Amino acid sequence: MANSLPDLPYDYNALEPHIDEQTMRIHHTKHHQTYVDKLNDAIKGTDLESKDLEALLRDFASVPDDKKTPVRNHAGGHHNHSLFWTIMGPSGGGTPSGDVASAIDGAFGSFDTFKEKFIATAVGVFGSGWAWLVSNGGKLEIVSRPNQDSPLMDGLTPVLGLDVWEHAYYLKYQNRRPEYVDAWWNVVNWDEVAVRLKSA
Repeated sequence: MANSLPDLPYDYNALEPHIDEQTMRIHHTKHHQTYVDKLNDAIKGTDLESKDLEALLRDFASVPDDKKTPVRNHAGGHHNHSLFWTIMGPSGGGTPSGDVASAIDGAFGSFDTFKEKFIATAVGVFGSGWAWLVSNGGKLEIVSRPNQDSPLMDGLTPVLGLDVWEHAYYLKYQNRRPEYVDAWWNVVNWDEVAVRLKSA
């Protein structure tokens, strides 16, 4: 079953002024599309083709050695971005409530403490990568991963993720990653994060 590029759940300009339209358009139609295309090429005609994306990454250890690198890079990139688009939205921002707020308070003491640690993790990623809020057996943790490595490969369930590859912010923020990270909080879709937390 061929993988396909998911539609954005909002217009390319919907996250302005925090994330600009041109970045969103290029990020989605060029970068994400490339991960999808290269993944499909890499697994075409193999048993991996019948696996859904999440199962493929969760069972990464069983991927044949000659397919490990393309699956790590392109299945990871496809899944990471598919999640990323959904946990943002034009009516996002603010602070979480309900179960998400309770879980964050329980794990980190307060939302402010969580946010501080998450920002430090995102800003501190060396080179390209992601900052993640994950569920580890029901316990929330903040982790980073290089390149397009998926937390699923380590048995973790991603709940919230921030792309800190330069292509995610360079057109608007240039080398000012901390500014991009600060702006991103204005578009976080906490309702979607709640859905992911519940399913985790």
